[in-house]
Amino acid sequence: MALKWGIVATGSIAQDFVIALSTLPEEDHKVVAVGARDMSRAEEFAKTYDIPKAYKGYDAIAKDPDVEIVYVATLNTSHYDISMQMLEHGKHVLCEKPLCMNEKSAKKLIKFAKSKNLYLMESIWSRFFPAYQYLKEKIDAGQLGEIRKVNASIGFPLSNDRMLKKNLGGGTILNFAVYPIQLCQWVFREPPKEIRTSGKLNEDGVDIEIECELIYSNGVSKFEISTTRKLKNEAVIVGAKGQITLNDIFWCPITLTDTDGTLKTWVLPKGKYLCANFPNSSGLSFEAEEVRKCIRAEQIQSNHASHDESLLIANIEDEMRRQVGVKYDADDDGQ
Repeated sequence: MALKWGIVATGSIAQDFVIALSTLPEEDHKVVAVGARDMSRAEEFAKTYDIPKAYKGYDAIAKDPDVEIVYVATLNTSHYDISMQMLEHGKHVLCEKPLCMNEKSAKKLIKFAKSKNLYLMESIWSRFFPAYQYLKEKIDAGQLGEIRKVNASIGFPLSNDRMLKKNLGGGTILNFAVYPIQLCQWVFREPPKEIRTSGKLNEDGVDIEIECELIYSNGVSKFEISTTRKLKNEAVIVGAKGQITLNDIFWCPITLTDTDGTLKTWVLPKGKYLCANFPNSSGLSFEAEEVRKCIRAEQIQSNHASHDESLLIANIEDEMRRQVGVKYDADDDGQ
């Protein structure tokens, strides 16, 4: 039986997610409703992607008995409230990253989801790409040896973008740091012993560039993120026996350079909608299928992107923000 999705918001990532769902069998996934603050946008979205129901606002999706799971793709600042609303009405939730604005809110949201026995996952879509699964298999088999180092970068110029505005939850840490952090946790498999972060803020008090070191028991990760410069956007994982490079773009890679220097390539799925906003975004289908399998198996979290993983990522991001001096209203609002 198809997993019935409701989509909250109609922005670029929501469009790409629905396009990604179209690559999967209709008997497994079906989008049944979409909600937006502006009814005309909801109706246009529904018409474009053949969705039967369009709603103004999000209450109707929360109350729609046909919706099993909601994909939350609103602004960062509303992730907690909307995800909580959906959980309160018995919906499973896949929420775009960051899960919440801070660890404090993430703990509350996860605790509530568990109390309702509902599935909740932060959209750490990287973990479900074949390249990430291949990397894990190589590490599990001992072919890289003990992991000693991870070097990664994310960088592309942004201007007049919501990711640069504090009141919209902007900043490199909140929007992009999840990618190198989740990779480090994927390979080191322990919390960092020490976090060292430096950065540059804009006039709005938002971090527009950062450099970070995560110190582990037997290794170190170094990564930089910039909204002003184009960087390599690759990640190199170095072990005692060899290294693997996740090539551009490392958080949604379709190629990697293996331990023997050969290039491995995967082909992304294609659906009936061709236009997409973000590179390799049809790979969002990999996490969607993981969600379906977990829910049908009556699991409330994924082993590959668990609640504990989201809390650890939030904890690291909170400390990084503290070190560079970025603070949001949500840090004081008692959530």
